[in-house]
Amino acid sequence: MQQEFGQSSLALDEAYDLVCIGFGPASLAIAIALYDRGVQPRVLYLERQKNFIWHAGMLLPNARMQISFLKDLATLRNPRSKFTFINYLKSKNRLVAFTNLSTFLPLREEYNDYMTWCAAHFAPFVQYGQETISVSPRRNGKEPVQSWQVISKNVDTGRQSSVTAKHVVIAVGGKPKIPPTLTNEDSYTIIVHSSDYSISVPLLLTQKHKPYNLAVIGGGQSSAEIFNDLPSKYPNSRVTLFTGSSALKPSDDSPFVNEVFDPERTDIFYDLPDEAQHKSIASNKATNYGVVRPELLDHLYKIMYQQRLHEPDESKWQRQIIPWTEVTGYEKQDDRRVRLQLRDTSTGQPGLSGASYDLVIVGTGYERNAHEALLEPTRGLLLSERYEVERDYRVKYQTEAVAEDCGIWLQGCCEESHGLGDTLLSVLAVRGGEMAESIFPSREWERQGQAKL
Repeated sequence: MQQEFGQSSLALDEAYDLVCIGFGPASLAIAIALYDRGVQPRVLYLERQKNFIWHAGMLLPNARMQISFLKDLATLRNPRSKFTFINYLKSKNRLVAFTNLSTFLPLREEYNDYMTWCAAHFAPFVQYGQETISVSPRRNGKEPVQSWQVISKNVDTGRQSSVTAKHVVIAVGGKPKIPPTLTNEDSYTIIVHSSDYSISVPLLLTQKHKPYNLAVIGGGQSSAEIFNDLPSKYPNSRVTLFTGSSALKPSDDSPFVNEVFDPERTDIFYDLPDEAQHKSIASNKATNYGVVRPELLDHLYKIMYQQRLHEPDESKWQRQIIPWTEVTGYEKQDDRRVRLQLRDTSTGQPGLSGASYDLVIVGTGYERNAHEALLEPTRGLLLSERYEVERDYRVKYQTEAVAEDCGIWLQGCCEESHGLGDTLLSVLAVRGGEMAESIFPSREWERQGQAKL
C-alpha cells in the first residue's frame, strides 16, 4: 500500500498525504477502504495505545456484540473485501463452527480479535505509543493553509515528534466521563470508570474471596454487565447498583427503530433543521443510551428472583439494585472506604448510603470533545465558534482560509450533525468509504496516478 517507514521516521519532519490521529475502528475502516480501492497515498496512523485493542476494559467473558457481524468494517460497503468478518473466520478456520452457533452476534472478545486481525495488515503504517499533542496550520503569510503540522510524543519517553500532512483525520474516540463530584483526586478514594474495569479492578481488589462491598453507578449496558460480572470474580462480595431511573430499562433494537443506524439515514439526518435533529436524537435515545440488552435484563431478573426465593430479607442479598437514586458525591471513611452521597430522583431528597464501599465503578459514559484541545491552534480559522463539519465530516473553515486540497476531518464526535450512529460501529464500513472518497477523490487520484506513469 504505502511506502514503509521506520520507527525513527517520526523524529524527522516527514510529509504525508494523510495522518490519522487515533487508530481505532474508525481509522481502521478508512485504512481498509483505501486498501480496497487500491489507493496508495502516503499515510501515517498515530495511536496512543501500545497495540491495537478495542475497549480493553470491557472485554468481559461471554459478553456479546450488540450489532450484527454483517455490520463489520467492510461488508456493507464491499462484501467481497478481504477484511469482512466472514473472511476473518475463514482465515482462522472457524467459519463452519461459527455458522453452527446460529447467531449474528459474536462474542465481544472475538470481534476484538477480528479488528486486531484487520489492524495487523496495516502495522507498518502505524506508530503505536504516540500521543498526539496538537495540530497546527502551516501557511505563508495570509495565503490559504497548505498543510498541517502534527506534533506527538512517545508515551514512554516523552520525546516529541513532528510530521506534516495535507489531510488530517481525528478519530480519538471518547474520553471517560466521571462527574466532578466523583472525581478521584487522590489515592485514598477508589473510584474507577467502567472503561477501565477489567484492567484496574484486579489490581485494586487482589483477594478473590474477601467480602468486599462494591458499588456500581449507572443504568446502562456497561453498568449492568459489570454488576453481573463482579460476583463471578469476587464470590463473597456484595454488589449494589445505583440508578437514577425507576428501573433498568431495555434497549430498543426492533427492526424499524434499528433503521436509525442505516448508513443512508445519515444523509436524511444531516439535512434536518437543528430542532428536528435534537428531537430525533432524543426520541431514539433508547436505542443506545442508559439502556440494557433485554437478554441481560432477563438474566439479572432471574438472579434477583432466586435471591428473593432463598432470602426474603433484601438487606441480606448479595446483589441489590437501588432505583430512583443518583449518586452525587462521597465521604471518605477512616477504613479507606467511602460512603456515597445520594439524592432521591423522585423527591429530590438528599441522603447518605448506610454502607461504605471498597470500590465504586462509574458507568457514566463518555465525552466526545478531545478534538477541541488538539485543534486549538486552528480555532482562528473556524467558520463559527464551534467545530462544525460538512456532510463528509470535513471541518468548516473560513472561505479561502484553507486550500481546497487540504483539510481536517472529524470521526466519532459528530452525533449532533450526523445522528446517533456516529459514535457506533454500525456505519463504519460505509463511512470509511465516504472518507476515502472525500479525502482522495477517485478522479483526482486516478489523474495523479496516470501522471506518474
